Amino acid sequence: MTHTARRIGRSLALVLPVVLVLSGTLAVSAVPWAGQASGTQLAASAADVSVRARTRPPQDVLRDQLLTELQETDPGTALTHLQREVENRPSLAEHCMSIARSLGRAAVRQYGPSRAQSFSRPVCDTSYATGVMRAG
Repeated sequence: MTHTARRIGRSLALVLPVVLVLSGTLAVSAVPWAGQASGTQLAASAADVSVRARTRPPQDVLRDQLLTELQETDPGTALTHLQREVENRPSLAEHCMSIARSLGRAAVRQYGPSRAQSFSRPVCDTSYATGVMRAG
């Protein structure tokens, strides 16, 4: 019996330090030291990014809708809808000029400079005309 106890003691003496070192290493690597993210934090961050990627700002959604409308109908219709959207949602007013310039550039690509200019309207000052001029 003494022989068996010694054998178990020797086995533990060899295995126990290895187990302690490995468990200590794993514990230290799981702590988020000074900005290093653990696996669960990375997963949470990735989930946040994908949620944000799906939720686009309203001005970007409107710009894409109007550019599609410009291609399917004409720039005049898209400009009229831009004006209505800005009147209905005043928070879009600060983005009106950049959207109108985008419409002007897209109109030049689709209709050419002189025909694109014929659709010009006083929406958001002369931003549409500026987009036409810069693209042409």
